[in-house]
Amino acid sequence: MVVLISAVHPSQAYFAAAMATAGSFAGNLLLFYLGRKGGEAYLERHTIHARGRRLRAWFLEYGLLTILVPGLVIVPLPLKVFVLSAGALGVKPIRFSMVLLIARLPRYFFLAWLGTRLGKNTIPYLEHHAWQFGAFAVLLFAALYLATRLLHRHKRHLFTDLT
Repeated sequence: MVVLISAVHPSQAYFAAAMATAGSFAGNLLLFYLGRKGGEAYLERHTIHARGRRLRAWFLEYGLLTILVPGLVIVPLPLKVFVLSAGALGVKPIRFSMVLLIARLPRYFFLAWLGTRLGKNTIPYLEHHAWQFGAFAVLLFAALYLATRLLHRHKRHLFTDLT
């Protein structure tokens, strides 16, 4: 919708991007809180085993990447299950909100900008370059995952050296 509005009414492009960001943020925050209310009990029953505990620990460590990457890239990727998981696993609402905004703002404003530049050719352009956006998503996730691991390893060594 942002692309369509931007292509047809370029003067409304960035307003459309702002409204899309606000709508996405509100909807995902609602889903996050639904996950927090209903998902905690379910996860508590199913994460008492070792594999469940490892999954929970992994998500608390790296799970916000599963929200950042699909929330940012143009190619449709699953996001809702990770939003529900973030709520159910007790991710702090402020942290979740910041990651979601960091992802959604550039996404929708890029689509608005692209729509104003390419006009009615925007959708064919996005379809033609979908595999590149998908590759970008994979590379972005890998790079952020590795950076997070290195940062945590460095932090662990720093605190070990201090004691």
